[in-house]
Amino acid sequence: MAARKGSRLGKLANRAKLAFKYQQVARARRSSIDANTVLYESFSGNGMLCNPEAVFRALLAAPDMGHLKHIWALSDLDTYAATVAAFADNPRVRFVKVDSPGYYSALSTAKYLVNNATFPPQFGKRDGQVYLNTWHGTPLKAMGYDIPGGALDTRNVVRNLLSADYLLAPNEQTADMYLRAYRLTNLYRGRIIAEGTPRIDRQFVDPSATASTRERLRSAGVVIDDEQQILLYAPTWKGDFYAPTNDVRQLRARVAEIRARIDTSRYQLLLKLHQQVHKYAVIDDDLRELLVPNEIPTNEMLAASDAVITDYSSLFIDFLTTGRPVLFFTPDLADYEDARGWYLPISEWPGPVSEDIDGLTKHIGQLNTGGADDPAVAYKDAYAAARERYTAGEDGRASERIVDVVFRGRTEGYDVREGFTDGRTSVLIHLGGMLNNGITSSALCLLDNIDYSRYDVTATFGWNTVGDRGWQMSHINPNVRLLPRMGGINGSKLAVYPLLALKGMSAGRHRRSLQRHRRLLHDEFVRCFGASQFDHVVDFSGYAPFWVKILAARTSGTLSIWLHNDMQAEMDNSGRTGNLRNSVRGVLALCREADHVVSVSAALADVNRKKLAAYAPAEKFSYARNTINHERIRHLALGITAGGDEDEIEAPHAAPGAPLELADLRGSIETLMAHHGVSNVRDEVERRATIQELVPPARGVRTFVTAGRLSPEKNHERLIRAFDRVHQEDTATRLVILGAGPLRQRLDDVVERLGLTGAVTLAGFQPNPYAVLANSDCFVLSSDYEGQPMVLLEALVLGVPVVTTSFGSVGGALPDGYGLVTKRSIDGLAEGMRAFLHGKVPAKPFDYVAYNREATEEFYRAIGAA
Repeated sequence: MAARKGSRLGKLANRAKLAFKYQQVARARRSSIDANTVLYESFSGNGMLCNPEAVFRALLAAPDMGHLKHIWALSDLDTYAATVAAFADNPRVRFVKVDSPGYYSALSTAKYLVNNATFPPQFGKRDGQVYLNTWHGTPLKAMGYDIPGGALDTRNVVRNLLSADYLLAPNEQTADMYLRAYRLTNLYRGRIIAEGTPRIDRQFVDPSATASTRERLRSAGVVIDDEQQILLYAPTWKGDFYAPTNDVRQLRARVAEIRARIDTSRYQLLLKLHQQVHKYAVIDDDLRELLVPNEIPTNEMLAASDAVITDYSSLFIDFLTTGRPVLFFTPDLADYEDARGWYLPISEWPGPVSEDIDGLTKHIGQLNTGGADDPAVAYKDAYAAARERYTAGEDGRASERIVDVVFRGRTEGYDVREGFTDGRTSVLIHLGGMLNNGITSSALCLLDNIDYSRYDVTATFGWNTVGDRGWQMSHINPNVRLLPRMGGINGSKLAVYPLLALKGMSAGRHRRSLQRHRRLLHDEFVRCFGASQFDHVVDFSGYAPFWVKILAARTSGTLSIWLHNDMQAEMDNSGRTGNLRNSVRGVLALCREADHVVSVSAALADVNRKKLAAYAPAEKFSYARNTINHERIRHLALGITAGGDEDEIEAPHAAPGAPLELADLRGSIETLMAHHGVSNVRDEVERRATIQELVPPARGVRTFVTAGRLSPEKNHERLIRAFDRVHQEDTATRLVILGAGPLRQRLDDVVERLGLTGAVTLAGFQPNPYAVLANSDCFVLSSDYEGQPMVLLEALVLGVPVVTTSFGSVGGALPDGYGLVTKRSIDGLAEGMRAFLHGKVPAKPFDYVAYNREATEEFYRAIGAA
């Protein structure tokens, strides 16, 4: 019986399948590269199509390229049986199925790789391979980082482009797409060839070729008479590229209505669909006789078409070379503009734009009339301008020039560009696991404070959207390039295990695994980041030895490792899990590989320098304090009050004792959403209202609050017992503990035994702790050891007084002159809380702007950039 998808057995089966795939890749990569083999792939194997097909045919026909063997990757050999059969007698051409052992063998051993989109995450270009990424059209639609959410959605695209030796850019708009929209500036080390579009060569043909295309259509079951002109309807795909919207019913209805309103004795409307949507339409009886087969290249169809109807497909740009009319049919114009947008203003589109079928069929009726309303007349200037902008270099010989550059090594006389830098310093930062913790918070704040006019920053992390990781990723500063690590390392299990293992790994074994497998780790760095070279590489996580090993195998730049805590104390903490302590041991073992070992305060650097002398020389230790995102903290904290602009918002308890009604929240929430882009007003209001319930206004009651993971080193039990003493003396007090963790049940039991159920609230994880913090009177930290806890700075930003234990690095964590430091004992914490109640721990203005400026400069110095 087959394992059910999602079952434990099914998950194990999937993991085994994935492991087998990596084994296949690892085995293939041990083979030598075949200097005479070219591998082609178009649109993830959906046919012999687009620019790769044009390059393939040029090479096949070139007399001096007869030594080359050609391998085509297709998603299904049965689906494309006609293509396979067409080359059955050619010993130089063969086919492999995408994701098969043969595919990974070809991907790993072919010298030349040609793709118009992306190879899968397992792909990592080997030394000696030459990767030509041709792309698949000049963009009209917004691409890459210009799309909301595009930073993460295009992760594999950017990775592929950075791996390429050559990119094709037939015009300046495409070059700009690479360098700006996909943010290749400063990282891309290859060349951009600006010598036209190979696939457009097919459009420079004589009438016999177009007659042949019509015959191919009829042979495939498409209905068309010799007297009919072809109106090619080619709508773009909607939705995600790998899961496009499938609405064949709507397409069928539109086609039927258009055909009912045009002169079908004169025109035949044919459908050319995106290859990702074609598979749905081909099984529809009403569309099949109008559907252009995937096997017929798009540009061959364009050459045979008398006019093109599209919405936002870049296909129309190719068609400009014919000089024939383009009609735009955009029934979802407003929605698409909001969701995606485009680079060419609608006023400059080279043809009439219709949002309904009435308008479209009217324009079809005006074709070739020669009057003022004929699209060829009305849009003559716009058409000419677009043609000059996008296709001025197209002459039917682009494929020859590309072959000359890539395969013959000739660049003289051709427009081949390289050296794409704007002078900024490049920095790669590994952010960690993107969990909801202090390290992620610190990383996000740092990224909000870096000067992006001086630094080009790339962030990396393991691709995982489980839990709230996706939320954390979405809050990374938009100036940052995102290159999450997808897939796995291309090595055998025997080689990979010691790189990933934690249990039983001594410091020496970690160092030996790095040295023994440095080549494999280098290949992994290249798989993740292509040919990118960085001036500075940073492991900001501090708890991930596998990542440190990858970064240690970098291709350039300095390496800095961040230490967020008293790391010896972390290893000695028996309350910590074995994996965590082993992770710390692994990171410390690798500190010798680093140029800089950075703690998060000067005091903590002194602690780590003394305790970790066996792991790194003293001169490598330095510090950089954490930065803070004061704007976000204040917006989220003050957003729960009634009011408008932040400057007009008073203290949270503007009307002491008066409960805040839901209606009172509306205005501030809408202001908050306008700033942060939150989509659902009701959900956001309810969330704020829930948080507000944790600290409801109560006249005369003073609230102590703390925030942090419920784990041993935070010692919340000590805080609860200290609060018990204070509460016995002053019952007009309460304690709110924000955070979740393994000690939750134990702390609940302590609260119940002490009879504090009504006075102490264990609130668990709260998505907006700042609202609670701002509505409390004193923040208390009870930790045994810390690095530089962000929550201390957050309390200071909100003007909340602080009482904290004297953990080892407190002198660097709490700025001089702020708060009260007590002994690490129940008595000490109780005395600190009493001091606050007696007015001896006042709030003090905190210059967070100056603090951030200093802390950010410390970061630059710590990594060696200043």
